[in-house]
Amino acid sequence: MRCAAALLLFACAAAQAAGQASPYRLAGGAQAYRLAAQPDALPGRPHAGLLAAAARRHGLDPALLHALVTVESGYDARARSPKGALGLMQLMPETARRYGSRDPLDPAQNVAAGTAYLRDLLALFDGELPLALAAYNAGEAAVLRHGRRIPPFAETRDYVPKVLAHYAQLRREAEAASPYRLAGDWRARLPRN
Repeated sequence: MRCAAALLLFACAAAQAAGQASPYRLAGGAQAYRLAAQPDALPGRPHAGLLAAAARRHGLDPALLHALVTVESGYDARARSPKGALGLMQLMPETARRYGSRDPLDPAQNVAAGTAYLRDLLALFDGELPLALAAYNAGEAAVLRHGRRIPPFAETRDYVPKVLAHYAQLRREAEAASPYRLAGDWRARLPRN
């Protein structure tokens, strides 16, 4: 079953890279990406509280943020890439500033800015997670320049399936740890008088 889920994620990313429509979309319209976030689902991971709070604030799944941080920095708040990306979510200095981070090596500022950036990329790419991740890695201009497809950069083509695979694994772990969760707006299921 785990292999099947991972293969599905890789197939979706590959389909997007090949220019085919991706069936892997986040639920909701451009303004609502609620992924049935489970704020306490990954409490044993580094920076779990910080990532959960940012996920809650922006309507994202904490497991998605953990997957991104795992791939970007391995949870190293002091990480610096050869290209100049900084911190847990590996933000370029210009992106960090654009999203209000004065110190991208500060975990709270980095996660706040990185999560807001990811949310905006999801809005820009209509909830297409592979495209949002490609834009997070290569820049939104690169994805737009390549016709809203994953750019033909080896790093980006490796990055997207890697984050998706980590995300799928973390979702399975979260669901195994807590099989009971609220999905969507449970209030809509109440009878109306």
